Amino acid sequence: MSTTALHLPSKSLFGFYETTIGKKMVMALTGMVLVGFVVGHMAGNLQIFLGPEAFNHYAAVLHANAALLWGARLGLLLSVFLHILSAVQLALIAKRARPQNYVKVTSTTSTYASRTMYWSGPILAVFIVYHLLHFTVGTVHPTTPFPGHEQAYQNVIAGFQVVPVSLFYIFAMVLLCLHLFHGVWSMFQSLGLAHPRYTPLLKKLAVGVSLLVAIGFSSVPVAVMVGLVR
Repeated sequence: MSTTALHLPSKSLFGFYETTIGKKMVMALTGMVLVGFVVGHMAGNLQIFLGPEAFNHYAAVLHANAALLWGARLGLLLSVFLHILSAVQLALIAKRARPQNYVKVTSTTSTYASRTMYWSGPILAVFIVYHLLHFTVGTVHPTTPFPGHEQAYQNVIAGFQVVPVSLFYIFAMVLLCLHLFHGVWSMFQSLGLAHPRYTPLLKKLAVGVSLLVAIGFSSVPVAVMVGLVR
């Protein structure tokens, strides 16, 4: 009896994930982790407006505890993997449920953000890889000095002074805004928090978070391009 009882939770958990509701729940929970990271990352990036000393100190603090830093990175990597896996599996389930496309597509309740989720997601994944190679690894960084968090401020300035890089970054932030709007709203629904009484407020919260993130991130390359930050 005890052996069977010990194996039930894992089987039950795996079985729950195999359901559509389970996959949506995983997407919601990992999405919550990723939204929290994005907001925190944006807040850190905005410290560049405080000047080189403050921004370089922020970068140094992040790298001060290697175990904590890599623990966070691995946790984020796992969240990204599970988020993408759930999204792909849900898309395949939807496709199998409707193997033939409609003759005419009419969008009544869906939003533009929801209809672009499945292509904005892969583009954002490509951007994240490029962004890491650009500012974390430094292999595609266009100028020196690099690497080293001691010169994080100078690396950001040098990177965003390349106009195509800045434009690609801003474009990615627009996609992130659309992705977050639908993602945050869907997260509330998947977690059972949506209610007719609170729907308007939750939608406003989703809009506010997505716009805040897009404007916050985009303000850095814009400020560098116009010479406000140099």
